Amino acid sequence: MRENLIGGIGGVVQLAFVPGDVDAALTYWTQTMGAGPFVALEHLQMDAATYKGAPAEIDFSAYIGYWGDLQIEIIVQHDDAPSIYKSWRDEGREGLHHVCLVTSDMPRARRIIADAGGTVVQEAFLPGGAEVIYAETGGGPGSMVEVFQPAQAALDLFAWIKSLAVDWDGTNPVRRLG
Repeated sequence: MRENLIGGIGGVVQLAFVPGDVDAALTYWTQTMGAGPFVALEHLQMDAATYKGAPAEIDFSAYIGYWGDLQIEIIVQHDDAPSIYKSWRDEGREGLHHVCLVTSDMPRARRIIADAGGTVVQEAFLPGGAEVIYAETGGGPGSMVEVFQPAQAALDLFAWIKSLAVDWDGTNPVRRLG
């Protein structure tokens, strides 16, 4: 079997959705699929963010939970700033928005995406030194690929969220930090 180019970056660690109804999506993932609990990461901060090459200040929140070893992310944008989330919402799209691959070598990941004909449409640095890019890769269902080079603080946060899922009894399905 031939290895695909994008898959050479790393394994899929996350499925992300930008639903029209966040509460309904959280109910589906917690009650129907058994994922969770979800932790609300509200009004996330990004540094040096760009969308299609232009500076971007995007007010959004993410709800992170685990479905086994797979991270599920539900995203809501609170403003009308141009972004991959707003364009998705404006098109009235539902379903899978992006898959996330983790890398320790962002320059290599960028080369792989370019070699596969992909285009980076949004990118940012996150507090603590993490970097993230979102690429359109063409074809398929039109879903994007996120490549994330995490800082240790992000890895620690995700490990803590994942630990909440161990023996979770279904109560308190959405939790807020602090």
